[in-house]
Amino acid sequence: MIGIIIAILFFVFVTGKYEKHEVANSSYALGTLINLRASGNKAQMAIDKATERLNEIDDRMSAFKESSDISKVNLSAGTMAEKVNSDTYFVVKKAIEYSEILEGTFDPTIRPLVTLWSIGTKEEKIPEKSQIEKTLKLVNYNDVIFDEENNSIMLKNNNQALDVGGIAKGFAADEVRDIFYQHNIKSALIDLGGNIFALGSKEDGSDWKVGIQSPFKSRGEYVGILSVKNKSIVTSGNYERYFMKDRKRFHHIIDPKTGYPSESKIISATIISDNSIDGDGLSTGVYIIGIDKAMKIIETIEGIDAIFITEDKKVYKTSGIDESIFTLTDSEFFEEL
Repeated sequence: MIGIIIAILFFVFVTGKYEKHEVANSSYALGTLINLRASGNKAQMAIDKATERLNEIDDRMSAFKESSDISKVNLSAGTMAEKVNSDTYFVVKKAIEYSEILEGTFDPTIRPLVTLWSIGTKEEKIPEKSQIEKTLKLVNYNDVIFDEENNSIMLKNNNQALDVGGIAKGFAADEVRDIFYQHNIKSALIDLGGNIFALGSKEDGSDWKVGIQSPFKSRGEYVGILSVKNKSIVTSGNYERYFMKDRKRFHHIIDPKTGYPSESKIISATIISDNSIDGDGLSTGVYIIGIDKAMKIIETIEGIDAIFITEDKKVYKTSGIDESIFTLTDSEFFEEL
């Protein structure tokens, strides 16, 4: 997701009685509400360690904290490289990999455009065309320069700025998952503001049930239900953060190539993957790139599947999604074969 943290995109169905070793905790990090649930003798210890790790990642990768690695790189844009933590280096490097795969529809240098529009804040506005054209010149993932020997990153030009909000939550979810594994957690639900990782199965042994939000209805009303174990589910959609002007919707998913909110026919893109960083890195870019290219790209990546919803209420599934994984429940939508 690019630039701005997306709000809760899923309604997670959980049934059955809680066991005495289940622990749940809510906190705030990475610009969003964090909900962690885990079952096991070491569940509390695992959640405490995970919360500590999430705050550590936030401190390193937030574009809003002056002391973060990302802020230091941004402040030094066009002048010098900044040494960063290995976590930050890995996430930015991964972001650039997905920028290349997605032909620039995902771009971690989009922050100047996101700031210009400020969608979801009190300053949201439609910028002048000349402002957009000027700002577009600052957005180019090829201008991110890496120095692996020194673990440093530099932005080529003045006023360029990184924002890894579109991929950092995925990295963070994977880190929480790994901490849970280390503490022998067999059943857990990791929810980072709607980035879901379903670890293992529910306590009764059944799959986790995750609903995909309907783009046209109130939060909690869903198009269909995913049944998953040990999977990440990440959705990008145009329905959570937007404003209206002259009866036109201006949503927060900015196309790095045009400088305007994406006009793709896709209005919801859900990525199902083994690692959440992949789902996060892909979901926004495939949303923008359009249904034909999106389907082709996902089909070429092993272990990753997707469900796309278009504005004409068609539901597209990649080949790895069958009836045992996804059930369409809203009769207003129909599957495209």
